[in-house]
Amino acid sequence: MASLIYDSYFDDLNKGNVVPSSDSFKGMLVAAAYTPNKGTHAKRSDVTNEITGTGYAAGGVAVTVAVSLDTTNHRADVTITGPSWASSTITARAMVVYKSRGGASSADNLVCYIDFGSDVSSTGATFQVTVTSPLRIQN
Repeated sequence: MASLIYDSYFDDLNKGNVVPSSDSFKGMLVAAAYTPNKGTHAKRSDVTNEITGTGYAAGGVAVTVAVSLDTTNHRADVTITGPSWASSTITARAMVVYKSRGGASSADNLVCYIDFGSDVSSTGATFQVTVTSPLRIQN
Protein backbone atom coordinates (compact mmCIF):
# COMPACT_ATOMS: atom_id res chain seq x y z
CA MET A 1 0.00 0.00 0.00
CA ALA A 2 1.24 3.49 -0.75
CA SER A 3 1.36 6.37 1.69
CA LEU A 4 -1.72 8.58 1.68
CA ILE A 5 -3.44 11.63 3.14
CA TYR A 6 -6.84 10.80 4.62
CA ASP A 7 -9.70 12.67 2.88
CA SER A 8 -10.99 13.77 6.28
CA TYR A 9 -7.79 15.80 6.78
CA PHE A 10 -8.81 18.20 3.98
CA ASP A 11 -12.28 18.57 5.48
CA ASP A 12 -10.80 19.12 8.94
CA LEU A 13 -8.44 21.80 7.57
CA ASN A 14 -11.28 23.64 5.84
CA LYS A 15 -13.47 23.56 8.95
CA GLY A 16 -10.64 24.64 11.28
CA ASN A 17 -10.72 21.33 13.16
CA VAL A 18 -7.00 20.85 12.49
CA VAL A 19 -4.50 23.71 12.62
CA PRO A 20 -1.02 22.38 11.74
CA SER A 21 0.78 25.47 13.07
CA SER A 22 -0.56 25.10 16.61
CA ASP A 23 -2.11 21.67 17.23
CA SER A 24 -0.43 18.65 18.85
CA PHE A 25 0.19 15.62 16.65
CA LYS A 26 1.28 12.07 17.31
CA GLY A 27 2.60 9.20 15.23
CA MET A 28 1.44 5.69 16.03
CA LEU A 29 2.84 2.52 14.51
CA VAL A 30 0.65 -0.09 12.85
CA ALA A 31 1.16 -3.62 11.58
CA ALA A 32 0.72 -4.79 8.00
CA ALA A 33 -2.74 -6.09 8.92
CA TYR A 34 -4.10 -2.51 9.04
CA THR A 35 -5.58 -1.46 5.70
CA PRO A 36 -6.14 2.29 5.65
CA ASN A 37 -9.25 3.59 3.94
CA LYS A 38 -8.51 7.03 2.57
CA GLY A 39 -12.19 7.86 2.10
CA THR A 40 -13.81 6.53 5.26
CA HIS A 41 -11.19 6.53 8.04
CA ALA A 42 -11.35 9.87 9.83
CA LYS A 43 -10.59 9.25 13.52
CA ARG A 44 -7.89 7.32 15.39
CA SER A 45 -10.62 4.90 16.50
CA ASP A 46 -10.87 3.80 12.82
CA VAL A 47 -7.27 2.56 12.91
CA THR A 48 -6.77 -1.11 13.76
CA ASN A 49 -3.73 -3.27 14.38
CA GLU A 50 -1.60 -0.81 16.34
CA ILE A 51 1.63 -2.59 17.21
CA THR A 52 2.70 -3.64 20.69
CA GLY A 53 6.17 -4.31 22.03
CA THR A 54 8.89 -3.32 24.44
CA GLY A 55 9.53 0.42 24.40
CA TYR A 56 6.29 1.29 22.59
CA ALA A 57 3.27 2.86 24.33
CA ALA A 58 -0.20 2.73 22.79
CA GLY A 59 -1.09 5.89 20.90
CA GLY A 60 2.47 6.58 19.81
CA VAL A 61 4.56 9.67 20.48
CA ALA A 62 4.59 13.35 19.55
CA VAL A 63 5.63 14.40 16.06
CA THR A 64 6.24 17.88 14.71
CA VAL A 65 4.12 19.04 11.78
CA ALA A 66 5.12 22.15 9.83
CA VAL A 67 3.52 23.70 6.75
CA SER A 68 5.31 25.83 4.18
CA LEU A 69 3.52 27.67 1.39
CA ASP A 70 5.06 27.75 -2.09
CA THR A 71 3.27 30.49 -4.05
CA THR A 72 5.45 29.93 -7.13
CA ASN A 73 4.31 26.32 -7.57
CA HIS A 74 0.91 26.87 -5.90
CA ARG A 75 1.23 24.24 -3.21
CA ALA A 76 1.65 23.66 0.47
CA ASP A 77 4.17 21.16 1.79
CA VAL A 78 3.42 19.50 5.12
CA THR A 79 6.65 18.28 6.71
CA ILE A 80 6.54 15.70 9.49
CA THR A 81 9.49 15.18 11.78
CA GLY A 82 9.65 11.48 12.44
CA PRO A 83 9.67 10.11 15.97
CA SER A 84 11.80 7.41 17.56
CA TRP A 85 11.37 4.76 20.22
CA ALA A 86 14.54 4.04 22.23
CA SER A 87 15.48 0.56 23.43
CA SER A 88 12.49 -0.94 21.65
CA THR A 89 11.69 -4.40 20.37
CA ILE A 90 8.93 -3.83 17.83
CA THR A 91 7.90 -4.50 14.22
CA ALA A 92 5.79 -2.07 12.21
CA ARG A 93 4.68 -1.60 8.60
CA ALA A 94 3.57 2.03 8.74
CA MET A 95 2.99 5.13 10.84
CA VAL A 96 -0.35 6.91 11.19
CA VAL A 97 -0.17 10.62 12.03
CA TYR A 98 -3.11 12.19 13.84
CA LYS A 99 -4.12 15.30 15.76
CA SER A 100 -4.02 14.34 19.41
CA ARG A 101 -6.78 15.83 21.51
CA GLY A 102 -5.60 14.03 24.66
CA GLY A 103 -8.72 11.97 25.23
CA ALA A 104 -10.81 9.40 23.41
CA SER A 105 -9.44 7.95 20.17
CA SER A 106 -12.81 8.77 18.58
CA ALA A 107 -11.95 12.49 18.91
CA ASP A 108 -8.46 12.36 17.34
CA ASN A 109 -8.38 13.53 13.69
CA LEU A 110 -6.38 11.46 11.19
CA VAL A 111 -3.83 13.19 8.96
CA CYS A 112 -1.87 10.59 6.98
CA TYR A 113 -0.63 7.04 6.64
CA ILE A 114 3.10 6.67 5.93
CA ASP A 115 3.91 3.25 4.47
CA PHE A 116 7.41 1.87 5.13
CA GLY A 117 7.11 -0.49 2.13
CA SER A 118 7.84 -3.55 4.24
CA ASP A 119 7.96 -4.51 7.90
CA VAL A 120 10.66 -2.71 9.87
CA SER A 121 11.92 -4.08 13.18
CA SER A 122 14.11 -3.16 16.11
CA THR A 123 15.44 -5.52 18.77
CA GLY A 124 16.53 -3.70 21.91
CA ALA A 125 17.49 -0.71 19.78
CA THR A 126 16.11 2.63 18.62
CA PHE A 127 13.26 2.42 16.11
CA GLN A 128 13.51 5.63 14.07
CA VAL A 129 10.96 6.87 11.53
CA THR A 130 12.38 9.19 8.88
CA VAL A 131 9.84 10.90 6.65
CA THR A 132 11.77 11.74 3.47
CA SER A 133 9.11 13.59 1.48
CA PRO A 134 6.56 16.19 2.57
CA LEU A 135 2.85 15.70 2.11
CA ARG A 136 2.06 17.89 -0.88
CA ILE A 137 -1.22 19.71 -1.26
CA GLN A 138 -1.29 21.29 -4.69
CA ASN A 139 -3.74 23.55 -6.49
